[in-house]
Amino acid sequence: MNLGYFSYPLPANEPVLTYGPGTAERAALKKTLKELKKEEADIPMYIGGKEVRTNKKVAIHPPHEISHTLGYFHAGEEKHVTQAIDAALAAKESWAAMNWETRANIFLRAADLMAGKYRMYMNGATMLGQSKNAFQAEIDSACELIDFLRFNVHFLSEIYKQQPVSGPGMHNRMEWRPLEGFVLAVTPFNFTAIAGNLPTSAAMCGNVVVWKPANTQVYSAQMIMRVLREAGLPDGVINLIYVDGPTIGRVCMNHREFAGVHFTGSTGVFNQMWRTIGENVGKYRSYPRIVGETGGKDFVIAHKSADPDVVATALLRGAFEYQGQKCSAASRAYIPSNIAEEVKKKLVAGIKSFKMGTVEDFGNFVNAVIDEKSFENIKRYIDAAKKDPKAEILVGGKCDKKQGYFVQPTVIEAKNPKYASMCEEIFGPVLTIYVYPANGFEKALELVDTTSPYALTGAVISQDRAAVELATERLRHAAGNFYINDKPTGAVVGQQPFGGARASGTNDKAGSMINLYRWLSARTIKETFNPPTDFKYPFLYPGESEGE
Repeated sequence: MNLGYFSYPLPANEPVLTYGPGTAERAALKKTLKELKKEEADIPMYIGGKEVRTNKKVAIHPPHEISHTLGYFHAGEEKHVTQAIDAALAAKESWAAMNWETRANIFLRAADLMAGKYRMYMNGATMLGQSKNAFQAEIDSACELIDFLRFNVHFLSEIYKQQPVSGPGMHNRMEWRPLEGFVLAVTPFNFTAIAGNLPTSAAMCGNVVVWKPANTQVYSAQMIMRVLREAGLPDGVINLIYVDGPTIGRVCMNHREFAGVHFTGSTGVFNQMWRTIGENVGKYRSYPRIVGETGGKDFVIAHKSADPDVVATALLRGAFEYQGQKCSAASRAYIPSNIAEEVKKKLVAGIKSFKMGTVEDFGNFVNAVIDEKSFENIKRYIDAAKKDPKAEILVGGKCDKKQGYFVQPTVIEAKNPKYASMCEEIFGPVLTIYVYPANGFEKALELVDTTSPYALTGAVISQDRAAVELATERLRHAAGNFYINDKPTGAVVGQQPFGGARASGTNDKAGSMINLYRWLSARTIKETFNPPTDFKYPFLYPGESEGE
């Protein structure tokens, strides 16, 4: 029963704590890291509110300290996917019928728990499980996830207010229904906030969800689930399972009640999902919603008027924060010849000043890459560049996996703008630069637009306003998030809705209303107050000129 129209005003973004020397948050986080490392976590799946354990336990090791065991998660199999779907569908009717203000307040409470009681645990789990430094964890697993929850409540309340006009003698209204069936959320390792947002945004709209996180993010995923349960999320609304991708895809995408997929991951996997859904489309109750954010080969192009300090800073931060493992990380840069030597010098000096090591040492700017598979893939590109006369390694290039998966931030200068590391996604701390003639800005823009199939993020750096305008126009489709005089990373919920097109995904813009519309199905209802009792319209009655 609805007893009022409830207001959820636009929230402020969650303040970012600094973790500077002497701060209370620094001491609290260090204490939490020690606490988490003392215990070996036993991490179950959560199906229908029950903790599910199996005989297949998988060890979790910090990428920067592979000799240490954080705990074990219980891996599932096909039957657990079926159980998760059944639990979701059993919860669907009561969840969809729940008053909006009750649903909303569950997620607002979860945001408050993350901002307070669980903040250090969210950050600590992300730091240890995904090898993020304190600041990168804070802006991700605390602030961005809190923002997703609060802003999505506001955005959804605004959508619910959108109603059609009504003519005389009638009332029109719009219902914003959840989808028929269940939603599959498949989430990546690199952002705890994405792992939290993909299932909760769909659930907030009244949907029920089967959630499969990356194995390398389970340690912080289970922390999200603990918070949601404490906030009052009913059993079965979100079901967290640890099953391999092919198995979950096979079961979910062959199910009649499959209503959609919310995905962040590789382009190849997303393409396979789309293909499977297309082949199975006749099986489904409705056409499934397919929402995905995939790969990127994100660029920075500097104009000859650019300040070398601004360019170097944008690249040092944009390419190497979180070891370049952001979908938005700068991985190719186009530098004009007039400032190239100065920019290269600053890049080399900056990287040589970076400290690399464990997350517990807050002086480390760079930590480890996520796992051995990623380490070997990144190393392959670096080793190839060392041998190739068409490329030169300006700085970095060392790789060591004895204690953790450490790859030194590396800058490659390509002599050919279509060199492999200028074109292919690497997803690690490798930046490739190409020096173009200072007066060849327009040709360089053409290179930016045509070199990669991706179109996620990009940046132009220039003090010439005409050059900025030209780049903005020419690169209109080259990036879904475009930055002027800044690094191409760091999108903030509510400020820079995130997503790209081309091979980078469906551009459904997480952190905005655009994304939430995808998890809703509108129904228009017209009620007539004084219905007609005769089929004849006035034009059918004869007039005087017709002999009446």
